[in-house]
Amino acid sequence: MSIEFLINCTPQETRVALVEQGVVLELHVERTANRGIVGNIYLGRVVRVLPGMQSAFIDIGLERTAFLHVADIWTERSNGDTGRPIERILSEGQSLMVQVLKDPIGTKGARLSTQISIAGRLLVYLPQEHHIGISQRIESESERESLRDRLGRLVPDDETGGFIVRTMAESASDDELAADIGYLRKLWTGIQARASGRTPPSLLHEDLDLAQRVLRDLVNDETSRILVDSRENIQKLTEFAAQYSPKVLPLLTHYTGERPLFDLHNVEEEIQKALGRRVELKSGGYLIIDQTEAMTTVDVNTGGFVGARNFDDTIFKTNLEAAQAIARQLRLRNLGGIIIIDFIDMETLEHRQMVLEEFRRALSRDHTRMSINGFTALGLVEMTRKRTRESLAHLLCEPCPTCEGRGEVKTARTVCYEILRELLREARQFNAREFRVLAAPVVIDLFLDEESQALAMLSDFIDKKISLHAEASYSQEQFDIVLL
Repeated sequence: MSIEFLINCTPQETRVALVEQGVVLELHVERTANRGIVGNIYLGRVVRVLPGMQSAFIDIGLERTAFLHVADIWTERSNGDTGRPIERILSEGQSLMVQVLKDPIGTKGARLSTQISIAGRLLVYLPQEHHIGISQRIESESERESLRDRLGRLVPDDETGGFIVRTMAESASDDELAADIGYLRKLWTGIQARASGRTPPSLLHEDLDLAQRVLRDLVNDETSRILVDSRENIQKLTEFAAQYSPKVLPLLTHYTGERPLFDLHNVEEEIQKALGRRVELKSGGYLIIDQTEAMTTVDVNTGGFVGARNFDDTIFKTNLEAAQAIARQLRLRNLGGIIIIDFIDMETLEHRQMVLEEFRRALSRDHTRMSINGFTALGLVEMTRKRTRESLAHLLCEPCPTCEGRGEVKTARTVCYEILRELLREARQFNAREFRVLAAPVVIDLFLDEESQALAMLSDFIDKKISLHAEASYSQEQFDIVLL
């Protein structure tokens, strides 16, 4: 498989598309205004210790002080420091190196830890630890032992620090592992040097930006090209790759074409499609994807597709195509949590098994952790997909202010009747000379046409004049009644 990464950079945001054989499979977006601070390392100052909550507030230079719980304070286990109350560990005014676990949310400050971890391409470095851990996604016990032995040989006994082996290290050579170890140790040495020369609060280490993380985490042997449309960022990525991953250097290409990079590769069109409920299938069938707070549901429909032989054949072929399309949409939209798929009912067990096999095969190239159950008694497929970041829809969209997230708006006739009821309510409370209705043009048109008699009857009943005014800027549900 030939994989390309398209990196579109502006001062406001960075967007990355993963394209495999011309098909957009993943989209990653990072906005400067919303860029998180998880992973950042700071030299902080203890502002307040709260023995009753066994926590402390730490000034790390942000608008709000950050929060550190005693459970997130690293202590040397071999010295028997576990279980000490926070007031015996920290004191106000103390300098402390901390790492952000959770971004600030609403009125809550950032959540901190004093256990430092620095992620590399293949390994995670734990400078305060001494053990070697293996990612749970590497399931083979023999492979886990092999990686543990190999890493043990590469880490000198006299050097401190532990490591967690990431999933990408499964096929890595000893040279690649050694390069990652060297890079992470160099990074930690630089952090320590900055900590010793600064006063709190101070930022010591910032996590990589999206484009750099793509080079570190996503680029692999199947990657054929990395196109970057920004001169500043191609220089930045070239310097990063030269220091960290020299093998990536030949893949980096500066795109200088007149046509926008994402337009040229139809990525903008794919983004718009990925924000819609309906996904068309080549056969004429379609998917309906609904994302709710609790789960995501996918409904498969035959549409206008009619099989050449019989209806069972139509259903089977539509479900096979849908299995591939659903697997792609889960990656493209980055849908996580509980996912319920309603394939079209199939009579034969063989067809069900073949559709499920095709679905598993299509999902096999998705590196996100997931679990898939077979068909339930109701003919549904249940699965879970780990939430790794916000879904594309949650990142790019917000609830519609007109329908307030319902996905539907009241009809013009429903709004007309609401207005009539409100006019009656207002007339009973206020002795106005005239009532003026401000509403969307489609609502006003209905009052002037089909509902004109109802409006005239109400005017006679309340014995007041009712005038109409169309407001082009109003949404269909919006209206105001002005007392004159």
